Amino acid sequence: MKLRDVALTTVYAVAVTTSLVAQEGADLYKKRCSGCHGAGGEGKPTVKAPALKGTKQEASQIVEHTTKGEPNSKPPHNKAITGLNEEQAKAIADFVKTLK
Repeated sequence: MKLRDVALTTVYAVAVTTSLVAQEGADLYKKRCSGCHGAGGEGKPTVKAPALKGTKQEASQIVEHTTKGEPNSKPPHNKAITGLNEEQAKAIADFVKTLK
């Protein structure tokens, strides 16, 4: 009986943690990214911001792009996004990968 209780508690803890991280990613995306890339990741051609939903980039590539930037990208992605740490960037990247 005790082993079953530990297993259930572990599953519950993982589910709650996963849910909190997913919510953090959604909140950060809304605050930091949706202004240019759209609430649903549809992009905004008027500001030349590409769609993110359905992106073929891996989450790790999105993290790299937001935390380090790419010199050939247009601002703000030509350098690291100010005030965004690696954990937050990962949460955003994981959220972006859910956009379909």
